[in-house]
Amino acid sequence: MINRLPFTEAMANVEQRNTLFVLKGPTHQLQTEGCQARLPAGNTTTLGQRVSEFFHGRSTGPDVLVGALPFDPLADDALYQPARLTASDAGMVAPLAPLVDACTPEPAASDYADMVARCVAGIDGQALSKAVLARSLKLQAAASLDPLALAARLERDASVTTYVLPVPVASAAPPAWLVGATPELLISRRGRTIVSHPLAGSARRCANAEQDAAAASALSASTKDLEEHAYVVDAIKAVLAPLCSELHTPEQPSLYTTDTMWHLGTRITGTLKDDSISVAMLAGLLHPTPAVCGTPRQQALNTIASLEPVDRGFYAGAVGWVNAEGDGDWYVAIRCAHVQANTLRLFAGAGIVADSVPALEVAETGAKFRAMLNALGVDDELEFECNKELSHD
Repeated sequence: MINRLPFTEAMANVEQRNTLFVLKGPTHQLQTEGCQARLPAGNTTTLGQRVSEFFHGRSTGPDVLVGALPFDPLADDALYQPARLTASDAGMVAPLAPLVDACTPEPAASDYADMVARCVAGIDGQALSKAVLARSLKLQAAASLDPLALAARLERDASVTTYVLPVPVASAAPPAWLVGATPELLISRRGRTIVSHPLAGSARRCANAEQDAAAASALSASTKDLEEHAYVVDAIKAVLAPLCSELHTPEQPSLYTTDTMWHLGTRITGTLKDDSISVAMLAGLLHPTPAVCGTPRQQALNTIASLEPVDRGFYAGAVGWVNAEGDGDWYVAIRCAHVQANTLRLFAGAGIVADSVPALEVAETGAKFRAMLNALGVDDELEFECNKELSHD
């Protein structure tokens, strides 16, 4: 069965959209157009310094940089100063329909299960305690997809922060965007007040209320998921504590819910010792957390590079903004798609620890695809082909 999506076939105002940045959360919104200047690219170790130098040398344009960090902390980031800040324009989204009629899992579910099994075999609690393994779905449409229309669909879940931003492409290639709806705040700064809200440990939501409540209760009591979550919280605390005069971390995680998933979340708040510590510096120090990478970080990065068949690019990186005062918001770039002309690549990952079960991790990543597949309006038959889950037999 071929599914017809409610998106515009024509890409109106293409030049304008090539530099469009949108970040919309439950309580805040930032939208920009154009590019005044680009931050010289570099890796996360130099991000704070490069941002500081940019604002000290800037003479015109908005006092803000927007953009994204890639998953690989040693790869080049993509931040720029927009030409102008704008208001949201709902009229830019048109409801017509190209086709999504082909789906290629990368890798197949059975191969992803094998990846998980190989990862589990390498976890010893010392050299490697956790690694986050991702898989992707490559979708083909009959016509170019409008990134704003996709984001508008994702906005229906009020618990997430949606984003649209241009990402670098090869010379002469069509423009590309990262479009997503993330529930996870990497770091926010307002003056000396900082907030981080990591999520790790997940369960699929159910349409039946009793089953949904049972899934939430099971997640809260899951030793495996609590262990996975603790790695993330401990890593973030280790980075932030030396920089803060006070840091508050709840003893136990809370349940955080989106339309499709339950998560374990911990809201970490603190007060910085020094005004000179910008949100860009903090993002560079924190990224990638064990929520998207693993622990210890370098061994997890090596494991991911050796097992995953598709480069993550900006998936599981971070998207956000920083201003001249050092304030800003950075979100973990999950629940997203790389959109380029008529091709979309969706990503989903799962945290692998010593007692992970391959079939269950396949199911978890399958559940995490649901937000994007629902937004795309993918019908049941095509979703089944996209997202076959292993039998538990």
